[in-house]
Amino acid sequence: MMTKEKIQELIASQLALSHIEVRGDDGQHFEAVVVSPDFEGLSTVKQHQMVYQTLGERMQTNEIHALALKTMTPSEWEGA
Repeated sequence: MMTKEKIQELIASQLALSHIEVRGDDGQHFEAVVVSPDFEGLSTVKQHQMVYQTLGERMQTNEIHALALKTMTPSEWEGA
């Protein structure tokens, strides 16, 4: 079963992070806020694709059924 801590670990292993917060307790449905300088200059779609890449096949095999994402750059996070 997937955990929010494992998702956080997978994302952190491949992206530089300023902040990350993952929620979800049923093992399949999660929400994440990911703040990374790697997102600078990228569209929201590209930012989300970067996060999905860190999770690999887990999104395709239903190990993670749903992941609601909010991605931001550090400057966007500070202004939020």
